[in-house]
Amino acid sequence: MARKTVLVAGATGLVGYAAMKHFSAHAEWDVIAVSRRRPDDTFGVRFITADLTDTGTCADIFGRLREVTHVIYAALYERPDLVAGWCDPEQIAVNDRMLRNLLEPLESTARSLQHVAVLQGTKAYGSHIRPMKVPAREGRSEMREQPNFYWNQEDYLRGKQRGKDWFFTIFRPVLIIGYSQGSAMNLLPAIGVYAAMLKEAGLPLHYPGGPARVGQAVDAELLAQCIHWAGEAKAARNEIFNVANGDIYCWPNIWPAIAEAVGMQVGQDVPCSLEQEIRPRESDWARIRTKHDLVSPDLKTFVGLSFQYADYQLGVGRTTASPPSFSSTIKVMQAGFHEVIDTESMFKKHLRVFQEKRLLPWP
Repeated sequence: MARKTVLVAGATGLVGYAAMKHFSAHAEWDVIAVSRRRPDDTFGVRFITADLTDTGTCADIFGRLREVTHVIYAALYERPDLVAGWCDPEQIAVNDRMLRNLLEPLESTARSLQHVAVLQGTKAYGSHIRPMKVPAREGRSEMREQPNFYWNQEDYLRGKQRGKDWFFTIFRPVLIIGYSQGSAMNLLPAIGVYAAMLKEAGLPLHYPGGPARVGQAVDAELLAQCIHWAGEAKAARNEIFNVANGDIYCWPNIWPAIAEAVGMQVGQDVPCSLEQEIRPRESDWARIRTKHDLVSPDLKTFVGLSFQYADYQLGVGRTTASPPSFSSTIKVMQAGFHEVIDTESMFKKHLRVFQEKRLLPWP
């Protein structure tokens, strides 16, 4: 079997880390991981430090990688004001430029390039602007009139691929859950820190969010499997796929599973902005780290912007439920990808990873 080389951009993020881990376990694949900072574990793959906003450095680095056959583009730039930044022209422009900075030099030198995977999300359906059509379907429910870096990247990719031998696949995952540190949109460090502070105070795991909303999630490792499948499936060539675990959830209903995973009892509904009330408590977090002999860093480094993201996802401050968020995954299943995972089990699995790495206290 001919060897293949996958380049994973954004290796410290939720999807990039899961993809790096996934492909490193397959002997027929060589893996090159790229990010600005080194992941805490590279699983033995080749790692390159690169800032994708630096055009000159990218030209030098990616113009040398002739062996690359597959690209997983999971890099992302977010502004400090996370939710407002989703509509910001600068955020759009930077994300547009980052993909070009990687693909322009790489595509010109990687003569055996076969596949490029790019990530979008439910904001393609305007989930951050308006109620989504339920279920949102690829090619029917897009909100193209809303500026979004998705459209810049997608239009560039389609133009670049036209007439070439390589193909692309665009993925639209729902809420992604997995392992990463310092990410803009990873709920587990944010919820884990919140739980640890309540537990230290002798309190149960109160639910901090607003009214229940029906939604979906996707395990980052399941998404990595889907990306692997798409890189070799004819049915995935130049296609767009929604990806989800296969079930639905609402936060109050899965809160007991999260409480069990962190060794706590479920509390009451106690509205709390994690961004406003938990993020400033650096000294409390330092005491918890010392008491439990944790290796996790300060809150900014560990949680990133994810306190803001947790408030958004949990509906903090809302008096009525957010509209349901539901994407149809019929297309990807009919194309040949059928993997699923129970969402409660997913939360428990990944919280255990943070505990095993001594980043969150043991239950």
